[in-house]
Amino acid sequence: MPQARILVVEDEVIVARTIASQLSQLGYTVTGTASSGKVAIAKAWETQPELVLMDIILKGEMDGIATAAHIREQLDVPVIFLTAYGDENTLDRAKVTQPFGYIVKPFTTKDLRIAIEIGLLKHQLERELRENRDQLATLLNSMSDAVIATNEQGMVTFMNPAAEAITGWQQEDALGNEASNIFHIVDEVTEATLENPVTRVLREQQVVYLGEFTSLITRDGKRVPIGDSASPLRRRPDQINGVVVVFWDLSERRQAQLLEQALQKEQELNRLKSLFISTVSHEFRNPLTVIQTAVELIEIQGSHLTDVKRRTYLNRIQGAVQSMNQLMEEVLFMGHAEAGKLVCNPAPINLEQFCRELIDDFSTVINSVSQIIFTCHTENTNAVMDERLLHYMFGNLLSNAVKYSPKGSNIQFDLICDPTDKVAIFYIQDRGIGIPEADQARLFESFYRASNVQSIQGTGLGLVIVKRCVDAHGGQINFTSQVDVGTTFTVILPLNPESLE
Repeated sequence: MPQARILVVEDEVIVARTIASQLSQLGYTVTGTASSGKVAIAKAWETQPELVLMDIILKGEMDGIATAAHIREQLDVPVIFLTAYGDENTLDRAKVTQPFGYIVKPFTTKDLRIAIEIGLLKHQLERELRENRDQLATLLNSMSDAVIATNEQGMVTFMNPAAEAITGWQQEDALGNEASNIFHIVDEVTEATLENPVTRVLREQQVVYLGEFTSLITRDGKRVPIGDSASPLRRRPDQINGVVVVFWDLSERRQAQLLEQALQKEQELNRLKSLFISTVSHEFRNPLTVIQTAVELIEIQGSHLTDVKRRTYLNRIQGAVQSMNQLMEEVLFMGHAEAGKLVCNPAPINLEQFCRELIDDFSTVINSVSQIIFTCHTENTNAVMDERLLHYMFGNLLSNAVKYSPKGSNIQFDLICDPTDKVAIFYIQDRGIGIPEADQARLFESFYRASNVQSIQGTGLGLVIVKRCVDAHGGQINFTSQVDVGTTFTVILPLNPESLE
């Protein structure tokens, strides 16, 4: 292993020769000796030593301390001071030059060797540390992610160019500022100021992450959507000496997400429009065909038309008109709901009386095909609800129960008012065709109909209307169903408007 090359700077010739001899005995290479500061600097440039032994007291304009400072700055060569003076003033002056050792004369060969080896090792470690810092700084400065580092008080100690670009702050202006002044974040939805991640890390002493919709307020007041993480910097496992925040600009990604969402929404709207036109056209065509056929038969048969047939044809026309009117009601209702104009206007109502009147009105349509059995399990059924929305809600549920049940079957309609929970619970149970499990998750989607309805007429809007009415009341709706066994819908509505808050 090659020994270090050393320059000796000593103004006493005999002492310089003695030191050079000691160095040679220890196996070091002496590159030269010098008795003044100027000569020492010249020989240092010429011989490029790995270490300089420097006497503090030198002849000429420059003493050893000034010479050491020059060599240290220009050549990055470690210096060990040799002196017979150990006073505090000399020691303080020597410290300014950051020496790698300090030997007080007289010293032994062993003292000299220890000082040299420690000085060389210290210089090597310092150089490696400096190189690592330079590499880290280069890495951080070349990163596309923004990086801000702070000390244990949350004051900014570093910013890379990416952080400068996003925040609008230059590092020289940001250094020493509180991180919250530079890294000011808000919630994109509520616009509320969020707790700074540096503060959270210093408090919780662990890595923290920002929420999904977070924006950074730049120095000039602009908002930039960002993602980030903040991690503690530890001097020891139990001690945090700073925080590093890594974040990145999500503007392009957020814009792409918004465009994708807009495209998906437009595609969905186009699909719904096509489905709406197809469904409504089909549902209008059937009653129109019935009306047209009935009118043609009346015209063809003329005076030969009996009263019974005339009444039959007129009933068909009336039924077709009612069907078209119901379809228009559903379409207009959905239009108001989609436009945000569906308003719940609660008013005092007796729910038992409402249900019985609804069934009486409904029985004229059923024509004894099915029987609705209503049971009220509570004496006091007074409530505050929107009667118009209740008609839509339970009219559609009863209509579906009848439509998808065998002729002559019974429909069970139950009402329970719970004064403790302040809710009314409605059950509508049929023993019809049921809903396939694969269709149940999509049952409340517009125009969606179960796969087993076959030729049974319907628009796929009824349950959507029911769901909107339930939501308008601040209630809940759920169901259980089994194919070829039947379906039970449960609707839970608040008894009073206070429950809507």
